[in-house]
Amino acid sequence: MKVAVVMGSKSDLPVLNTTINTLKDFGIEVDAHIMSAHRTPDKAHDFAAGAESNGIDVIIAAAGKAAHLAGVLAAYTVLPVIGLPIKSSTMDGLDSLLSTVQMPPGIPVATVAINGGLNAALLAVQILSLKYSDLKQELHDYKKSMADKVIAADKKLQEEL
Repeated sequence: MKVAVVMGSKSDLPVLNTTINTLKDFGIEVDAHIMSAHRTPDKAHDFAAGAESNGIDVIIAAAGKAAHLAGVLAAYTVLPVIGLPIKSSTMDGLDSLLSTVQMPPGIPVATVAINGGLNAALLAVQILSLKYSDLKQELHDYKKSMADKVIAADKKLQEEL
């Protein structure tokens, strides 16, 4: 099981730390890279075209501003690509979201919320669970843990009131 986490700039890493750590918590190998759809298009092409043969199952592509990285990678692979728009100084990341989500017919990119690194990782795990069934139980356990935290917080609130 391997997920590629590709960022347009090293400045995206703080958002992607959650993504990377969550994937590792599920026992998934992470292959992380920095590349730009605009400044290193040949590198992006070569990476995406060779991703499947390099054992990658899913690609998470994070970029801000003119966030074309996910779409460029999706153009050169049949692997699932998850776009992660990064909040930039421009338009609070709305520009990144629109650049990521508006793909032409035939080039799908699943897109999560602006700075939604956790959900990008969890969506990748859900996709992988179709091939690696042991991940399904881990996802069930993860969701139960989230529910347990909410129940505990509510219980504490009730006690305080």
